Amino acid sequence: MPKISEMKGEVFDGKKHGYVPPKKLKISPTLKLHTKKVKDIDPITFEVVRHALWHVNEEHGATIQRLSGSPVAMYALDLNPSILTEDGEFLYFGPYMQYMSGVTDTQVKWILEYRSDNPGIKDGDMFLANDPWVGAAHQQDVMLICPVFWKGELFCWTTNCLHQYDIGGTTPSSFCPSAKDAFDEGICIPPIKIVENNVIRRDLEEMYLRSSRKPDAVALDFRAQLAGNFTAKERILTLIAKYGPEVVKGVMTRVIDNSEKAFLAKMKRLPDGIWRDRTYVECCRPGDRGTYKVCLTLRKEGNKLIFENEGSADQDGAMNATYSGWRGAIMVALNQLMCWEQYFCVAGALRHVEFDPSPGTFNCADFPASVSTAPTQSMEISYYPAYNVLSKMIYTDPQMRGDIMCIGGTSQWPGTLFRGINQWGDYYGYLLVDPIGGAIGAFSNGDGINTGGQSRTPICRLPNVEHTEQDFPVLFLYRKEVVDSGGAGKWRGGVSAESCFIPHRTASINQDTLSSGNAIPTSTGMMGGYPASVNVYKFKRDTDIKARMDRQEMVGDIADVKGREEVLGLRQQGFVQNPQDVYAVIWTGAGGFGDPFERDAERVRADWDNRVVSRGAAEAIYGVVLSEKGALDADATAKLRAKRRLARVRKDASVKKLTGPVMAKPTENLVLRKANGGVHICCAKCDTDLGSARDNYKDHCVRQDQEIGVSNPNIGDYKRYIDAKPVWRQFFCPGCGALIENEIAREGEEVLRDIELSIK
Repeated sequence: MPKISEMKGEVFDGKKHGYVPPKKLKISPTLKLHTKKVKDIDPITFEVVRHALWHVNEEHGATIQRLSGSPVAMYALDLNPSILTEDGEFLYFGPYMQYMSGVTDTQVKWILEYRSDNPGIKDGDMFLANDPWVGAAHQQDVMLICPVFWKGELFCWTTNCLHQYDIGGTTPSSFCPSAKDAFDEGICIPPIKIVENNVIRRDLEEMYLRSSRKPDAVALDFRAQLAGNFTAKERILTLIAKYGPEVVKGVMTRVIDNSEKAFLAKMKRLPDGIWRDRTYVECCRPGDRGTYKVCLTLRKEGNKLIFENEGSADQDGAMNATYSGWRGAIMVALNQLMCWEQYFCVAGALRHVEFDPSPGTFNCADFPASVSTAPTQSMEISYYPAYNVLSKMIYTDPQMRGDIMCIGGTSQWPGTLFRGINQWGDYYGYLLVDPIGGAIGAFSNGDGINTGGQSRTPICRLPNVEHTEQDFPVLFLYRKEVVDSGGAGKWRGGVSAESCFIPHRTASINQDTLSSGNAIPTSTGMMGGYPASVNVYKFKRDTDIKARMDRQEMVGDIADVKGREEVLGLRQQGFVQNPQDVYAVIWTGAGGFGDPFERDAERVRADWDNRVVSRGAAEAIYGVVLSEKGALDADATAKLRAKRRLARVRKDASVKKLTGPVMAKPTENLVLRKANGGVHICCAKCDTDLGSARDNYKDHCVRQDQEIGVSNPNIGDYKRYIDAKPVWRQFFCPGCGALIENEIAREGEEVLRDIELSIK
């Protein structure tokens, strides 16, 4: 299958495969761009204007959050604002749902190329768009794009994106798990001029609202976005009036140029090479039991990074994302791992990044594929592996090693789509937001954060259960963190949580599930770290919950209630939850970093004391022996760890030690040494030779294949959901028995070569 870079001329169709901006945009000569700037700006003025622009963007997002009546905006913060230059380069995007802004620049460039002549781009205009093949994550993410003019010249753009309540499709809330294609989903709108001369065009607004089941709510969302753009535009014009357009433009340019210099300085310290990651998505349509491969390749060639998805599954069912979604997802990881000190200014890095996927794959789907569920499956499974490949790349530099982060919680979102008649007799449809509580992955020098939110949304927060109960006809029985849900490691991944509820003040709730990562863990660990838990749905019918509540008995776990257990499918539609039926949802925790045997035993004891690691997992995974009361047996722990390591050692003459000079340290457990007339990989703990750098080091390790459930106590029987057998592979040093790396694969799948360094 050809990549985008291999498609030439008429073969490539931006409306079919996704919009890739040309190097030189074709802009109408009637549109004048403001490009004049002052180069020499004193440091104080620069910092004042730079911070002012950042705060303009933050205020923009806060305005939307305060004015929108939607719980999606208020609690999930499922929105993001951006400021871009006149020609569509990012200045800033906000700290909300960052992947939304990942494709704003392509959207602005599309408008410049296709709307500057007809209908034209003028002062007082705004463009509305949600077309995923132009630049949106999925149809529910509606963008409102505002050109900012100064004295007749286009100075910059303010934009925002907000996940709107419902924009049509076969399912309320517009997540359509059974959609065959985009025509089963919500309305798809390429950029249209919905505001002209600062007035909403009523004809276009009515067309857009007509598709919604909740037009009043969507109209309020739209006006919140309108207010956000007006606020940001006014603040920028005030800055221009105070400091002059050339100074403000000069600050914008320098911010981007500084971000480029910082990025290139990092790139200079990193070796060229190739890094790969592989994971899987489950269930692409109701009743499906398939698994679909997800591949991500990162190539570093000098100052250039190239991302590819070659090897990923073909588009299928309703799990897909477009090129825009894939690109935006990867940009989240790029921004957070390599641009974090630049106030989220990723434009400088983007000057040296190429996105080169293969069209027709499920994360670069051709029109008219179904994409409404993209963020919960294909986008999350795109951006979280990007953390792995980027982290392994930057690990080679000691200064950047502390910046890496393992995959976080909800690497696949366990969607719970509920609808019906609420406590006020009105129709509603919504998505349970609780999994946004997520978890943060382990770092190279510390534990992850329990229910620490999602790395893609730095300021996100878990809504209070009272807020959800206030807005929807549900009653929570409990919400709690889940023991052992974080991935084990030298540094432990953050644990996730479980929410449990029943219908309240309604006859019933009509439910859909929308999930993946229930059989195969997707929050994988790194450099010997273990994966986190999987997503879990728990459902019991005809329980004794009413009797328990009449007796004023608190429920601490769904296991406490008596009832008939029912296994829910991953895209099960239209099942009814009655007031006596109890529903619980667990979302994935975060991946661990490094060999669990290297975790300080006292930390494991403290984890048991804090109820994040069980006694059984402490011994089985960490090799730490605790008494029934949690007392640490240090001698038994040391003996158990030594015994297990010794069992992994290869006892033959093939084990050789290397003594040449160290060339690089590609992971926590590997070093490259110059030896035997070339460059060899060896164990970082004992210098055992693991073959030439031209080979896959895993081929020279002691390999052990086990059931996937061995990797985390919360992983259940995969046969409930999928047919393919997942395997937990571990690769040990044949000389000392140290854990080098782990890998999850379908049985029979080739061993992944995750690292190839170009060091001579």
